[in-house]
Amino acid sequence: MTNASTQALRVSDLSQTRPTRFTLIPEEPALHGIARELDLKALRKLRFTGQIVAEGKRDWRLEGHLGATVVQPCVVTLAPVTTRIEEKVLRRFLAQMPDLAEDDEEIEMAEDDSIEPLGSVIDPEAVMIEALALALPLYPRADGAEIGAATYTEPGKEALKDEDLKPFAGLAALRDKLAGNEGSDG
Repeated sequence: MTNASTQALRVSDLSQTRPTRFTLIPEEPALHGIARELDLKALRKLRFTGQIVAEGKRDWRLEGHLGATVVQPCVVTLAPVTTRIEEKVLRRFLAQMPDLAEDDEEIEMAEDDSIEPLGSVIDPEAVMIEALALALPLYPRADGAEIGAATYTEPGKEALKDEDLKPFAGLAALRDKLAGNEGSDG
């Protein structure tokens, strides 16, 4: 997502016996860059804290907490919508990725979406940006914003309504009406 990070940690420098703790609080220019990258109106606060710990002899686990305040456009009105995000983050960096079932046409993805292949560095900043992107609301909506009914038709003709596109609703009403008449015949 971003260029090589100054926060990237070389795996060879990490301690096998004690956690490597980190705290990332990007300053204003970095916040603007991340907001632009994620197509946000604004990114007011961003904090990512956690630790990287050895998991076995060759694997590593990053566990952290992401907190952010984001501003996105409402999907209905485009008005700014402010959202507070609090997320636990877990990534496991594996020296040997599990074997995945592979056909000629399909590759089955691993069920565990927290695993990644281990490279020469672990980059908490890249994990922070990815976790923020995944935590963003997909369809932010301002309070009271509703999608109205849109109708399109040729001039001089009556537009189709939602009820017109649901023929079984009319049949259900007819059935109920007939059932009511049968009960009154006795």
